[in-house]
Amino acid sequence: MKQITDGLFTFSGLLVGRVYLTVDSDGGLTLIDSSISSAGGKILKQLAEHGHAPGQVRRIIITHAHPDHVGSLPALKQATGAEVIASFVERPMVEGKAPVVMPPRESLNFVNRMMSGPPQTMPGTPVDRDVADNETIAESFGGLRVVFAPGHTPGQIALWQPERKVLICGDALADLPPWGLRIGFSAFTADKAAAKQSAKRLASLQPDIICFGHGQPMTENAAARLATFASAL
Repeated sequence: MKQITDGLFTFSGLLVGRVYLTVDSDGGLTLIDSSISSAGGKILKQLAEHGHAPGQVRRIIITHAHPDHVGSLPALKQATGAEVIASFVERPMVEGKAPVVMPPRESLNFVNRMMSGPPQTMPGTPVDRDVADNETIAESFGGLRVVFAPGHTPGQIALWQPERKVLICGDALADLPPWGLRIGFSAFTADKAAAKQSAKRLASLQPDIICFGHGQPMTENAAARLATFASAL
């Protein structure tokens, strides 16, 4: 587990899909996303190595219901008893009551069609609290504001800590070599036009730190780099 800034960490050695941890003022912890199904044990092990018991995890916030973000949610929910929070749009997908929304295959080129698969339904985990745009999850990290960022999925959320200027963006943005900053891959992005608009909305926040679902957290010149990227969309 690696510290990003005071009270915010990311887990190490996960195969795909970043998971973040906040240390909260009530003495509890919040997990943001859960990676793939094999990641649960690694997450719990790293928590233990840093002196945290599973029961200290009070909340698990899901940015969106793709397999690399909800895969280990059932195991983590069972181990921690944490409250599960997701957007009201993503709730049916997190709960396994509706399939994940994928882009129309006819909209994809050959390479992306090969990467994309048929819509799948996740093993369901009950959502204890659903949230809407501009709500605040007050218990987590001094108050995380929910920012709807649809496109990659219809109900994806980002999380914004305004005092610290920290943005946790799910897959609304990624920072991966050799591409650098980008919106989600076309093969897995339901609506590219909406994704571009969401990237511009997030750029308007002018974050100092950006935490991606894929890629290393950006801690230097984040606002300027994101503004340049968004202006070119």
